[in-house]
Amino acid sequence: LPTPMANIINGGHHADNKIDFQEFMVMPVGAQTFSEGLRWITEIFHALKSILQKGGHVTAVGDEGGFAPNLTNDQALDVIMEAIVAAGYEPGKQIAIALDCASSELYDEGGREGYKFWKTNPDKLFNADEMIEIYTKWVKDYPIVSIEDALDQNDWDGFAKMTEIMGDKVQIVGDDLYVTNPARLKKGIDMKAGNAILIKVNQIGTVSETLEAIKMAQQAGFGVVSSHRSGETEDYFIADLAVGTGAGQIKTGSLSRTDRVCKYNQLIRIEEQLQGDAIYKGGKAIYPF
Repeated sequence: LPTPMANIINGGHHADNKIDFQEFMVMPVGAQTFSEGLRWITEIFHALKSILQKGGHVTAVGDEGGFAPNLTNDQALDVIMEAIVAAGYEPGKQIAIALDCASSELYDEGGREGYKFWKTNPDKLFNADEMIEIYTKWVKDYPIVSIEDALDQNDWDGFAKMTEIMGDKVQIVGDDLYVTNPARLKKGIDMKAGNAILIKVNQIGTVSETLEAIKMAQQAGFGVVSSHRSGETEDYFIADLAVGTGAGQIKTGSLSRTDRVCKYNQLIRIEEQLQGDAIYKGGKAIYPF
């Protein structure tokens, strides 16, 4: 059974707030079973809602089921830490944090190329080295174990540098970088640009190509994350795909909205059907956690 990445705070183009990065997620790395981990992150989700309500924030949810409070990037991480503790869990040991930075949307090609925090610091242009410094500090300060799309989709050298610097401590996931495309994935493997891939069936277009990408990633020792999209239905195939391919991780949104919850429900059904034979690796599913 895959370790879930539950999106509980949204920013970037997914929210009309001050958060530059797109997704802040929690992962139940210390749970013994999938259903136990799902309970943990559900409790954290509701603890977060209470904390945000007390802080005067709107707690309506976005298209992936997460909240969109008007906080800064660092404040988003701080309030997630507060929610983990409030729910009775230990950050780093039981619950880890994962990010989807969607940095291609921060990349500014006008004039000087670089990254802009359009919401919080639009006047400064960051290069790849400065972005990596931000992530390095965050990984030191918070229990972050996975960072998706940390840099622009064509910043191969930046991804390679980031992997060299922190790839032994953090899962560096390519979504826009690889687009579930075996050809782009092979380039990333050869360059050591990242150490994990996000898998989206409708991104590449066929199940055959999807399976080829998963197999290539696994043979290279890459982490594999079976993923939803922003616009979803109640189809739960990606849950079956995650289990059937031994993907190890699934990214399917928050613990609200039926188009998200239906994937979690299917994983519970699979766990029940396997009657004790289900293997949940928790943190061990994250390369190289």
